[in-house]
Amino acid sequence: MRRASLATRRIVPVSLRLYDTATREVRDFVPLVEGKVGLYVCGLTVQSEPHVGHVRSGVNFDVLQRWLRVSGYEVTFIRNTTDIDDKILAKAAEQGRPWYNLAYDMHRELTKAYAALNVAPPTYEPAATGHVPEMVEMIEALIERGHAYPAPDGSGDVYFDVRSFPEYGQLTRQGIDDMEPAADADPRGKRDPRDFALWKSWKSETEPRTASWPSPWGRGRPGWHIECSAMAGKYLGESFDIHGGGLDLRFPHHENEQAQSRAAGHAFANFWMHNAWITTAGEKMSKSLGNSLTIPAVLTKYRGIELRWYLVQHHYRSHVEFSFEALDEAATGFRRIETFLGRAGVSTVAGTATLADLPEAFVAAMDDDLGAAGAVVVLFDHVKNGNKALTDGDAAAVEAGARAVLAMLDVLGLHPADPAWGPAADSDTGALTDAVDALVRTLLEQRTAARAAKDFAAADAIRDTIKAAGVEVTDTPDGPRWSLSD
Repeated sequence: MRRASLATRRIVPVSLRLYDTATREVRDFVPLVEGKVGLYVCGLTVQSEPHVGHVRSGVNFDVLQRWLRVSGYEVTFIRNTTDIDDKILAKAAEQGRPWYNLAYDMHRELTKAYAALNVAPPTYEPAATGHVPEMVEMIEALIERGHAYPAPDGSGDVYFDVRSFPEYGQLTRQGIDDMEPAADADPRGKRDPRDFALWKSWKSETEPRTASWPSPWGRGRPGWHIECSAMAGKYLGESFDIHGGGLDLRFPHHENEQAQSRAAGHAFANFWMHNAWITTAGEKMSKSLGNSLTIPAVLTKYRGIELRWYLVQHHYRSHVEFSFEALDEAATGFRRIETFLGRAGVSTVAGTATLADLPEAFVAAMDDDLGAAGAVVVLFDHVKNGNKALTDGDAAAVEAGARAVLAMLDVLGLHPADPAWGPAADSDTGALTDAVDALVRTLLEQRTAARAAKDFAAADAIRDTIKAAGVEVTDTPDGPRWSLSD
């Protein structure tokens, strides 16, 4: 049975199942508060221009929050920004500018990249530097509970004591003795090499004073892991439904987040979800590997809607090997969808899709661990059947198919008429379809004339020209009809 939309019903029957990284299984999603979902996603460290690998997480969790809303949930979606850390300080120093200027510029670039791919803004996007008091308060609580300690050398560093928390390693199923030493702070003041930094003292010789804040342990700045625990707790409470992020964050970042939050007495995340990587030559796409592709560069060759389609059509837990050939193929496939919609001449308003508008097979795929890959198969089946209906002259079937396709695209954030793509996104497609239709019809008229004149060689040549362009021609009692080849 399909679930009712939020507008008609608050209670959402359990049919959505999600893979929980913590339990290593796909399980029923039951929110902590009926009808509501608290979602926290680790955003980026704004140190450089975002590349294709960076934005995959943003796109994947955008699809999740869209699906949750369509499914009838009221979603509070928090995605943070890390705007202070060692890499930001180092890069700013290399470029000879203030660290906060670099972080601000790169945050603006990230915002533009998300907008170009129609990643909807979260409910709130907290920045680490705006939440230092909450982090200090949490560190104090951990010290009071015996799970953290100031460095005995008086340096001003504060560490989390991993051996004080028996569940440490639970998320990634590791034993403490099997872990490598934490590399986020000077090891000299640590009780155990695996202890990680909660507070890092200000290095006055090498770091600007602006990159430090007062604390009970002296001037300094927070460690990376404490940031998300404090921000998630402030905006979603001590327990919430889903914590997401890239697969590379499982350890140490998410392991440490969970440990310090639960050590502070917070239940923290009920589900953990992690998207896989975009790879090049089998390696994770990253700045350090020198194989990254920035969003502005890619968008000089492809439209944002085509890049989003490329990212959406893969399951979020599947690694994707990036290549321009694959992106070309994805763009061509999406243009076929647009061509069908242009020929069908049916339009809907973006952002209005409900479960009732969607094919049941599409709903089933999305409810099965956000199975966008399976959902895309359903979408293409409707495009194929819609093209056949166009050939058969079945206007009712064409309209029904087009409306279903538009509803599916809407859920995936790919509705051609969405204002995010600009005013020309839909009109350009229609104009292009009209132009192609005029050209193909002219060729078909020439082919018909050649056949009437028994010039079969010329007729066959015209047919081959049309076929080489990727256009399928079907002869019907009402005359030849065309569609793009599948």
